Amino acid sequence: MQQHRTLAFIGAGNMSRSIIAGLVKAGYPATLITAANPSQPKLDALANDYGIRTTRSNAEAARHAEVIVLAVKPQLMAGMLAALVAELGSLAGKLLVSIAAGIKVARLGEMAGGHDRIIRTMPNTPALLGLGMTGLYAPKHIAASDRDFAEQMMQAVGKTLWVEQESGINSIIAAAGSAPAYFFLFMQAIAEEAEAMGFSPEQARHLVQQTALGAAAMVEQNPELSLQTLREQVTSKGGTTAEAIKTFQQQGLMPLTANAMQAAVARAAEMETLF
Repeated sequence: MQQHRTLAFIGAGNMSRSIIAGLVKAGYPATLITAANPSQPKLDALANDYGIRTTRSNAEAARHAEVIVLAVKPQLMAGMLAALVAELGSLAGKLLVSIAAGIKVARLGEMAGGHDRIIRTMPNTPALLGLGMTGLYAPKHIAASDRDFAEQMMQAVGKTLWVEQESGINSIIAAAGSAPAYFFLFMQAIAEEAEAMGFSPEQARHLVQQTALGAAAMVEQNPELSLQTLREQVTSKGGTTAEAIKTFQQQGLMPLTANAMQAAVARAAEMETLF
């Protein structure tokens, strides 16, 4: 992290914990981080593990913070922000960074009493392992230094990608936010068939997880090769892999995947109308 600002996390769930862990591991001063949450055990764990400040009062955490990370459930956001504005009077001078799904920047601004210094992010669950893929969106008036801070913060738990239009966040959800589940489903299908072929559940899982790990590493370590080229390199003409790939293609894996991703986008857009 190049910038060190006073940080308040409102909500101390798994994603907040992951970001805090990544920041502290990267050398961010723990004394500049405060987490607020109704659950004392979660706060105690964060204080013990990372040496940060904690409080059960959102207002106390936010009062002296330069950056407030909005990490409560979407359905709790409006009430939380209204209470925060009522107690502090204003959020002027503070950058808000949302990691909540389904709430647009403009709506967050309304909830926050007309505040307009807001950046929206969409991390995914591998962030819990420091292997996340986070999409970020900021309105054009947001300062470059604020953009840089939000990006550096999310890079503490993985890779980042900015989108120019806020609708791009919904595409991030389809391609990364929801996508770990697609891979889990495909891995489940392979493992179940491996079991049907006679492997034990433990053996089937071992086969699948090591193969998936190896395949992802090959993609990462060969950035000059397209995904199609990587596939073709392990698909000998007339061989076993070719037969499997032909079956996938004949039965519509590519259009099925496209349809699934578009369904995720449509649901994300629908959710934005709920809050």
